[in-house]
Amino acid sequence: MRILALELSSAQGSIAFLDGENVQFDREWPNDRKNSGPFFEYLAEVQRQFGKSDTIIVGLGPGSYAGTRIAIAAAIGLQAASGAALIGYPSICAMDCDAPEYCVTGDARRNSFFHARVCGGNLAEGPTLMSEAELHERLVKLDRRMSTLTTERLSQFEHAELRYPAAKMLARLAADSKRQLVQPPLEPMYLREPHITIPRK
Repeated sequence: MRILALELSSAQGSIAFLDGENVQFDREWPNDRKNSGPFFEYLAEVQRQFGKSDTIIVGLGPGSYAGTRIAIAAAIGLQAASGAALIGYPSICAMDCDAPEYCVTGDARRNSFFHARVCGGNLAEGPTLMSEAELHERLVKLDRRMSTLTTERLSQFEHAELRYPAAKMLARLAADSKRQLVQPPLEPMYLREPHITIPRK
């Protein structure tokens, strides 16, 4: 199976192409959310080198809504042109980490944080929103052997290790026919209901 994976939910973007069991293309770059140029340059490069894919998988976050929406939009366009299967999966299940089980925490804005547990590439718990104090309490109770990862630097949680989701990991997850993957319509993982400002009359 030829799988194209797109990941833009964090400060490190990545694109990968998996052919069978072999990763044929793997690019990572600093993901400036105001400049999508590198993403489309690498996307054009992988298309030139390998042509159509059988499956396109997109990382759904949680993380940058803008980045995730760009990746989803690009995947929808490629799917329409190629007829490839389109699927999504939580980005935090594809962290560049060798541990079979780990936790992920991140800044959810509005003075809150999220916490999730991943086991065997599956979302086993969360993501759950909590305050800084609640997250500190949760992390203190964790087994010290459990890796705690974050996609952005959080100085208040000194044991959280900075790691990023990786498109190559997404591609390998997509190759597992037994995994429960997200089917279209795809949308970013929302940690809370969208906030809508209603204009004054």
